[in-house]
Amino acid sequence: MSVLIVGASAAGLSTLEALRRKGYQDKVTVLGAEWHPPYDRPPLSKQYLAGTWDEQKTRLRPDAVLSSLDAEFVLGDEAVGLDVVRRTVHTASGRDLQADSIVIATGLKARTLQELEGVHVLRTLDDAAALRKDLLEASRLVVVGDGVLGAEIAATARKMGLTVTMAGPQSTPLESQLGRTIGGLLTELHKQEGVQLRLGTAVTGLTENDGRVSDVELDNGDVLPADVVVVALGAAPVTDWLAGSGLTLDNGVVCDSRCQAGQGIYAVGDVARWHHEGLDSLLRLENRTNATEQAACVAANIVGDVQAYTPVPYFWTDQFDTKIQVHGLPSADAEVTVIEGSVEERRFVALYRRADRVVGVLGWNMPKQTRLRRQQHLVAAA
Repeated sequence: MSVLIVGASAAGLSTLEALRRKGYQDKVTVLGAEWHPPYDRPPLSKQYLAGTWDEQKTRLRPDAVLSSLDAEFVLGDEAVGLDVVRRTVHTASGRDLQADSIVIATGLKARTLQELEGVHVLRTLDDAAALRKDLLEASRLVVVGDGVLGAEIAATARKMGLTVTMAGPQSTPLESQLGRTIGGLLTELHKQEGVQLRLGTAVTGLTENDGRVSDVELDNGDVLPADVVVVALGAAPVTDWLAGSGLTLDNGVVCDSRCQAGQGIYAVGDVARWHHEGLDSLLRLENRTNATEQAACVAANIVGDVQAYTPVPYFWTDQFDTKIQVHGLPSADAEVTVIEGSVEERRFVALYRRADRVVGVLGWNMPKQTRLRRQQHLVAAA
C-alpha cells in the first residue's frame, strides 16, 4: 500500500501526520509545487508581513520532525495531470508518481488584476516576501478587496506606518460573511486606526507609469494614487490540472461525505468540496482549522476507519488589537444578537440566527467565552 499527497502545505502535511498517528507505516510521498518546506499561511498577512516573524518561524515543523515522518518530499514540482484509473500523477518535470491512494491538497490560487510592478497578491511565502519588500520602500498602499485578507493586510500595513486605502464593493468590510452589524464595527475600527475606506465602490482598473502601478481607478470615476497595490479579491481552487481526469470539478474537487472524490482518490483542505451530512449540502471551507480537521478524517478513511466529515466550521481574524473568532456559518441575512459582553467595550459574543436557529457564534476579543458558547449552541447542529 502507498499514499501520494499532492500538496505540501497545511492540509497535505496534516494528512501525513494523521496517517502516521494512526499507525500507517507504508510509503507516503508528498508532492509540492513550491520549493519551501510546509509553512503556515495565516501569519503571512500579519506577523511575517510586519517583520516580527521570519521565514523559519512560518514553518509548520522543523526539519528533524519532517524527517521523523519517514515520507518522501518532492518539492518544487507541480502536478499537471491525473490518471484516475492508474492512480498516477504527472508532474511538470516529467515525473509519474503512482500510489494506491491519492490525496488532493492543492489549495487555492489568488485572483489578480493587471500584471504590473508594484501589484501584488498574497497567497504564498514568496508573495509575502515580495510584498513586504515593496511596502518597506513605499508610503501609499491601496488594498483592492474588503474581505478577511484585505482587511488584515490593511491593518498590518497601517501599523507599519503606510498611508492605507481599502477599496471594495461591499458597504462594510466582511459584510458578505458577517453582515452589516459586525461590518460596521470593523469600519469603525479601521477608521480609528487611520485606514481610509472607499467602500461600496468597485475597482475598474489600474494605471501605470513606466510599467509600475501609479493609480487605482474606481467605478465612480475617482482615482486613488498608489505606490503599491494588493489585490485581495479571493482565490480559486487549484483544479485545472485535473481537467479530463473524470473527477467532478465544481468550485473545487467534489467529494462524498467521506471526502472521497473517486475510488482511492480523496481531497482535503481549501480545494475540497464535500457533502456535509449534518447540513445536507456541499461545503468548501477556506481556513486553517479545516485543513487540519479534514486531514484527520481523510487519513482515517484511508486506513479503513471509515467516517463522515461533519465539522462545525471555524475561522478567526486578527486586525490591529482585535481578535474575531467565528464558529458555524453566519451570513449577512442572519439576525445578530449580543448575548455576552458589551459592544461599547469591544468585548462581546454574538449569536447569528436564521429561522429561529442558531447558525453562528462570533466572539470579539472574548476567546474563552466564545468557545463555551460554541459548545452550547453549535455542537448539536454539526
